Amino acid sequence: MNPVAFSLFGIDIMWYGIFISSGMLIGIILTKYLCKYRNVDYDKLFDGALLSLFFSIIGARAYYVIFEFQNYKDNLIEVFNIRNGGLAIHGGLIAAFATALIYTRIKKLDFLSMVDVAAPSIILAQAIGRWGNFFNSEAHGGPVSYEFIKSFPEFIQKGMYINGTYYHPTFLYESIWNLIVFGILIYMLKKIKTKGVVFFSYIGLYSLGRFFIEGLRTDSLMVGPLRIAQVVSLLGVATWILYLIYIRKKKE
Repeated sequence: MNPVAFSLFGIDIMWYGIFISSGMLIGIILTKYLCKYRNVDYDKLFDGALLSLFFSIIGARAYYVIFEFQNYKDNLIEVFNIRNGGLAIHGGLIAAFATALIYTRIKKLDFLSMVDVAAPSIILAQAIGRWGNFFNSEAHGGPVSYEFIKSFPEFIQKGMYINGTYYHPTFLYESIWNLIVFGILIYMLKKIKTKGVVFFSYIGLYSLGRFFIEGLRTDSLMVGPLRIAQVVSLLGVATWILYLIYIRKKKE
């Protein structure tokens, strides 16, 4: 796949950036229609979202570079080049939620209500952003046979045919899973009024899918034999379960 969408004034505009920014924009617009379910002030949420987005990009890049520092230590200027990918979603989420927590504390706002509203938008943005990986020919899985890949649309087959080999379209698996989680979270936001359940369900459901999909990928960030994303995903699922237990005991 050609990672360049078009050129503007001699500058290549990358598909990766288009999908990432489009996902963010659509997510921010969506929150305007979801605020009513938690009685959240959209203007205040929007301010917090802009701050969180800014720091999420820094966090996503820093997280990736920390675990791949061997590839950057001899050319540190490349740390700032994100046009060809290299953003780790877990780093972005950690930075975004930390920023949101600080913002809501300073402004004396309800953190859980705000992140409940934001959660469906975040997972939708992730579903859209994964297509940037497709055009960069990255975030795919291991080799597969043509018999396996032929069941996918032709453009997926072509995109996953890299250097003479077909690969698992794991970006597609995660995008589809994220869309399913998006639908679940929208339903929960409308039906469940307990604060935090939507947000922690986002963490748990996303982590559940990511754990299994990460096992298929060939470009995982590693520490020894451990895939970092799988470790973080297990922590995410555990956090979700513990919060649901806490809520149940609190009601009892």
